[in-house]
Amino acid sequence: MPQISMNSPVGAITIFEFDDQIVAVDWGFVEDMEPSPVLSDAKAQLNAYFDGKLDAFNLPLAPDGTDFHKAVWDAMCKIPRGKTATYKDLAIAAGAPTAYQAVGTACGLNPIPIIIPCHRVLASGGKPGGYSGGGGLETKRALLKIEGVDLIIPSDQGNLL
Repeated sequence: MPQISMNSPVGAITIFEFDDQIVAVDWGFVEDMEPSPVLSDAKAQLNAYFDGKLDAFNLPLAPDGTDFHKAVWDAMCKIPRGKTATYKDLAIAAGAPTAYQAVGTACGLNPIPIIIPCHRVLASGGKPGGYSGGGGLETKRALLKIEGVDLIIPSDQGNLL
């Protein structure tokens, strides 16, 4: 499977491609890289995103999941850079207005984080919710900060997210 690694402000990440479509982004660096035009474009777009020069990704994506998961991920892609949405907002957008927990599950199963921006999804009241990507909530905070969003988590959960 073609894959390419890169350093980013949130650590080393690897992008995976299958049949000319991005299928995963994972934390870590691989030594046996196999670049492709799609992966080179993804890397360039990610660098532009991290540099604040890209508001929305334009890449062929093929995340593997249920129809509901795909509906949630599609809704995530519509959250603009620098904005956030709640699990409730995404449940409504995915056609299951009371499925907040299922939306949380879809966020955690997102195989293409950053590009499919699950870091922009918060719990009610602006609480951070979770983040399954490398570094957990610190990575979520860092990604949002790159976008100009500064979250403060309640005092019972620690300091700044």
